[in-house]
Amino acid sequence: MPFRIVRNDITKMHTEAIVNTANEYVYKAAGYDKLLKYRKEKIGFVPEGGAFITPGFNLEARYIIHAVSPRYMGGDKGGEEKLRSCYRKGLQIAKQNSIKSISFPLIS
Repeated sequence: MPFRIVRNDITKMHTEAIVNTANEYVYKAAGYDKLLKYRKEKIGFVPEGGAFITPGFNLEARYIIHAVSPRYMGGDKGGEEKLRSCYRKGLQIAKQNSIKSISFPLIS
C-alpha cells in the first residue's frame, strides 16, 4: 500500500476511512446528531490510547476511526505509549474491517 503525505481537510479525503481525534469539524461534516447518537448508543466511554469505528454517515469516507489521543502532561506520564496506541489501534481496526485506504491526521 503506498504511503503519501497530503495536506488537506480530512473530511474531504477520498479514502475508505478517515481517523478522527475529537475534531468537531468531522462530527459536523458527518452529521453531528447522527454520529453523536451512534457513539452514545453503541460505543460509550473509550480511554486515552483507545480507538473505535463508526459509519462515516454524510462523509465520502465509509468509516470514521476515532482515536482517543492523550493530553500532554509532560514527558513521563505515559503519553508516548498512548499516542503510539492510537496509531496502532487505528490500523488494527482498519485491518479487522478490511479497509483498503485510510487517512490519518497528525494525532496530538
